[in-house]
Formats: sequence, structure tokens, C-alpha cells
Amino acid sequence: MINADEIAGILKGQIASYKTGDNEAEIGTVIEVGDNIARVYGLESVQQSELVEFANGVQGIALNLEEDNVGVVIMGDDTDIKEGEQVRRTGRIVSVPVGPALLGRVVNPLGVPVDGKGPIETKKYRTIENGAPGVVQRQGVKQPLQTGIRAIDALIPIGKGQRELIIGDRGTGKTAIAIDTIINQKGRNVFCIYVAIGQKNSTVSSLRATLEKAGAMEYTTIVTVSSAEPAALKFIAPFAGCAMAEDMMYEGKDVLIIYDNLTQHAIAYREVSLLLRRPPGREAYPGDIFFLHSRLLERAAKLSDELGGGSITALPVIETQAGDVSAYIPTNLISITDGQIYLQSGLFFQGIRPAVDVGISVSRVGSSAQIKAMRTVAGPLKLDLAQYRELAAFAKLASDLDKNTQAQLTRGEKITEVLKQPQFQPQAVEDQVMVIFAATKGLLTDIPTPRLQEWVASFVSFVHEKQPQIAESIRSTSQLSDENTKALQAAISEFNKSFL
Repeated sequence: MINADEIAGILKGQIASYKTGDNEAEIGTVIEVGDNIARVYGLESVQQSELVEFANGVQGIALNLEEDNVGVVIMGDDTDIKEGEQVRRTGRIVSVPVGPALLGRVVNPLGVPVDGKGPIETKKYRTIENGAPGVVQRQGVKQPLQTGIRAIDALIPIGKGQRELIIGDRGTGKTAIAIDTIINQKGRNVFCIYVAIGQKNSTVSSLRATLEKAGAMEYTTIVTVSSAEPAALKFIAPFAGCAMAEDMMYEGKDVLIIYDNLTQHAIAYREVSLLLRRPPGREAYPGDIFFLHSRLLERAAKLSDELGGGSITALPVIETQAGDVSAYIPTNLISITDGQIYLQSGLFFQGIRPAVDVGISVSRVGSSAQIKAMRTVAGPLKLDLAQYRELAAFAKLASDLDKNTQAQLTRGEKITEVLKQPQFQPQAVEDQVMVIFAATKGLLTDIPTPRLQEWVASFVSFVHEKQPQIAESIRSTSQLSDENTKALQAAISEFNKSFL
């Protein structure tokens, strides 16, 4: 409750500053504080999302502009902030440092380094909330962004400027796909931003070590906020990462941004909204939770050539509970994004990793985000897998099967095995084309299924050593010519003889 002494203090302050006329709108008074939320009286000219500064130097964001007070979320510890203290406007909308100086660094959502490598040398800042490019400012998604993962590049291709959701239960390998995709961008002139929302500091530390070991940290920025930090920091984290990505996109560069994960982001925003006493909606989420994620993800785009042709490709991650993709937040995000990579815990525990369920997963950009050679070999793949899944269910019940059914089951089994891939070992697209070609043409029938992973690694090395022109031709032309097809078939036959 506001007591009489506080009201008297506010009135005295107003009288004292009346003659000067300039302090009244710039300085306010804390009338209530708790749960990292402060109610401030007197900041009449404050703007939405403006940074304000408390007497102890801690900053906050003005989020609720009400008739008689301002609701401020505090970006730090609120224990030293007392009722009656002054709050000063900074005149600055929440912004973060941007530019090449951030590459290779680990920062918090305010752009402050947390990796112990000293300050970030940049004078460029960008507000975290910016409008998405309009229809005229964009172009279609048609350039592939290779993840290096066979199951994704062949069946659920991702293009530059796309928003592809990675969705699945806890511990199904969602982050592993994101890390592999970052590692695969080495030497491809794609800059990466990884936003870790509400993750353990130890997890982020091991992630950074993995990227450094793979030589990927030099083109990557990690924006991290741990689960112990205020909800306000978790709420602004993805917007801060997106602002860093936008700066590079408008300079004509290609950027990959991963939001890991937006479930934690939604929970943090719900916490902030409830503490600000905004009306709760379904599952206590505020009514604008849908707008929150759409205004974030809509900023991912492939810009028109007139604007430099830069792009932001977004891979938001969502954690489901017991595989429930029809829950509130997952359905919201599925409707906003251009497709989803669905990871299933059942497949994961069967040893199919990455545990991509190709039946539910979809890319709405489709084959326009694939090179021609991959389109050629991956065409029959989805049909073969769908038929295999259908037949496999019946095969468990049937005792004797005809030759055609057995052949289809064998091919499906081989393809499923070939689509497995070890973690942190992304594969070049030309190598993927050669392996998938062998699987879809039925050239792996005689190879024992348990030895297929060994076959894949050995065969790729064999081609690069004995017939490097095949891989080079696929890489340079992005096509699988008739001449290459014959050479590849001959190479597979030759290798199979020595392998068996």
C-alpha cells in the first residue's frame, strides 16, 4: 500500500521541480517494488520499452504505461531498490551492441560479455524491437542452407530466409541438430547466433567448448541467459539476438539464428505479464503471446537484391510434453513457421538418431531449397520410407511375405540405417548425394544392415581418394549428370566387392 508520507514526498518533489520544468518528466519515484517489478510514479514522458535507471545503477524496461504509474521490469537484483527512491529516464529504447566485434563472444541479452574476454569494441547499437521487412523488401526462399544432416537436407530441406521449427520432447536431440547445423556453416560464409534461454551455465559452457573444438566459434555469437536470472532478461534474449542478426542481414550477409528454446521464452513472458497484472488468457498466458512470437519470427527473411540480398534463417526450438504437438505454444509456432522438424522419443530410444519423424516433419519451402542433384536422388526417398513404415507394421503380423514386399522392407531398412548419423559429424552435400543415391537405387541390398554406418564412412573416403572428380562435379555444378551417374554406379559396385 502507498502510505501518506510517500504521497507527501511525491507532492513536495513536484512542487520543488515545478519551476525548472524539465525534471518532472525525466525523474520518477518508486512507489512499489517486488518480484523484479517496480511501480514508478512521475515518468510522464517515458516511452514503451525505454530503459530507465534506478538509484543503485540497475536498469529496467518500461513495459506497462498506465494512467498514474509505469510498470518497470527490473533487469537485475531488486533487493537494493527501495520505495521512495528516484528513477531516471535514459531516453534510450532497449538496444544491444552489434557488429563483427560480437563474433566469437558469449554475451548476455543486454550485449554485456560474460566470457571473461574483456569489453566488446563496437560503437554500433541497434534497438531490439524492429519492424519485419515488408512483402516488397523480400524475395522467395530458393537458396539451400545445408545442415549437413542427411535426414534433413534430403527430406526436410531448409532454405536461406526460412523459419523451420525444431520440435520434440526433452532429450531427443533438438540442440544437437542446431549445433551440427552451426558446425556445417564453416567456410560457407554464414554467420551464426545461438540464443540460449533459461539453460544451465554448464550446458552453455560445454556448447561453447564444442563449437571452439570444431572451429565454429569464430563465426558464432552466443547470447545466454540462465534459468536463475530475472524473467525480463529471458524475455528480451531472442529479440536481442535477432537485432544482432538483422545488422548483418542488412549488410548483405547470410545469418543463421537459433532460439533454444521458445518454450522457456513463453514461460518468462507469462511471468512478466502476470506480475505486471496483465489479464491472463489460456493456460494463464497473456493474450498477446501469439503476437510475441510472430513479431520475432517474421523478422527472418531473404531480402530483395535491391537491399543487398542478405538473409536471416531462424531455427526456433520448442520442447513438448509427452509428444503433445497440439499444446498451446507448439500449435502457435507451427502456424507461424514454414515447417517443422519433429523429433520423436520413441525413435531416439530405438537408436534412430537424429530421431526425425519424417512422416510428421515437413518443410513448406520443399525442394526449391535443394540443389538439383539432391532433388534427383531424394525424390523417391519419402515414398520409400512411407511404404516401409506401412509394410513394417503388417510384416510383424504376417509369417510369409512375397518377394516384392520383402524387397521393399529391405530397402526401407537400409534407407533408415543410412539416414542415421553420428553427432557433430555434418556431411558435405555432395557426399550426402552419393550415399542417398546408393540407398535409393537399391545398391546396398547385399550390405549387412549393422555394417552400413561403416560402409557410408568408407565409401565416401574411397570416392574422394579414387574418383574425386565425381564429388567435385556435384559440388561445382549442383547436378548429377548421366556421366556422373554411370561413374557413381561403377564406383559403388567396385567398392562393394572390396567391402564384402
